[in-house]
Amino acid sequence: MTIFSSQDYLARIGLESTPDISIDGLQAIHKAQHRTIPFENFDVALGRGVDPSPEALVRKLVDSKRGGYCFELNGLLLMALTHFGFDVRPLLGRVHLSGAPTGRGHLILLVSFEGEQWIVDAGFGAQTPRAPLPLVLEQEIQIDMQTFRLLDNDLYGVMLQGQQNGEWSNLYSFDFSHVCGGDIKYGNHFTSTHPESSFVASCIAALPTDTGLVTLANQTLRIRTAGDVVEQELDGANYIESLRTHFGIELDEPYEALKPLAAIIKGA
Repeated sequence: MTIFSSQDYLARIGLESTPDISIDGLQAIHKAQHRTIPFENFDVALGRGVDPSPEALVRKLVDSKRGGYCFELNGLLLMALTHFGFDVRPLLGRVHLSGAPTGRGHLILLVSFEGEQWIVDAGFGAQTPRAPLPLVLEQEIQIDMQTFRLLDNDLYGVMLQGQQNGEWSNLYSFDFSHVCGGDIKYGNHFTSTHPESSFVASCIAALPTDTGLVTLANQTLRIRTAGDVVEQELDGANYIESLRTHFGIELDEPYEALKPLAAIIKGA
């Protein structure tokens, strides 16, 4: 049985035809998916968990037009790139945003093409690279409105750093060891169930636009465009509608069913 339908996937991300197996084609697929399918964790917030199986990814992200986090977004992208004929494989990374590294709980992709390698990531929330990154070390990489660099790291392999206001910060590290289905199940289980996971304790969403980014952190909606930021605090009356309007997320549960928000309200 065929799980992945290229026709359905391309329609979901708004591409009219299959891109060529080229760097331009890779960039086109990444851009279309990244700006169409939102980063979000609302199944976790509803207590449903996350199923990283291919069938579940297609059913949720393509058929039901929902979003997801790295194991879902990059899992779907892996299926698409493999289907279209790209030389691609998964890698697992450690997130360093808090200073202390996590376990290998971030899924990214490595694409090889004509002697070059590219890091492809559509699932790192607000700091997701807006295009594939060439795997070159010690070199600034300017992408749209973002600046990155990849550094060799004795402990963790390769470190991805981002620059903001002239300062560099660690985002995530990765190595090139083989990733099997069991590794993905382990990482996904911790990310979607452990009380120390930010995805369990918060409601999160992000979707880039041509000129900026829309993010949601619990009840705070931020719309960034051309350097300006508009911030709004959401409540039960406009929360679900805002998910629909800004992220294309159609929830079949009420605001009160979102467990992290219920905990915040109770503690207020």
